[in-house]
Amino acid sequence: MELTLELAEKVLASQPFSVLLGTRVTAFGDGGATLELDIRDDLRQQNGYLHGGVLGYAADNAITFAGGTALGPTVLTGGFTINYLRPAAGVVLRAVATVVQASKRQATCTCELSVLDEDGVTTLCAIAQGTVIAVRG
Repeated sequence: MELTLELAEKVLASQPFSVLLGTRVTAFGDGGATLELDIRDDLRQQNGYLHGGVLGYAADNAITFAGGTALGPTVLTGGFTINYLRPAAGVVLRAVATVVQASKRQATCTCELSVLDEDGVTTLCAIAQGTVIAVRG
């Protein structure tokens, strides 16, 4: 099976939670994946910033998609950590994940989470690292 942006879009569209959030795959392949979603009022916390759970979701999913570029389409998150650097205030969340190392069964990935403001200025707000495992039948 060829791993393409079109396949990644189909996989994302099959995830009800991703559909609920309106997540998009904007890049996929060559050891990386980029996911984006529009920041809406219902995704904010009490101080008006994007909720940390949304950042965690984006990191988890982007890391898993990136790992899939190295391991194939049937993968699961093995675990991840996230460090919040500053509040996420903007109009678009972008999660850019990259494979750092991969074997036949596991990939280690990093993810930078940034927000874009109305003028397109990007601000890094969190960094994550995780492992992705290949699921074999």
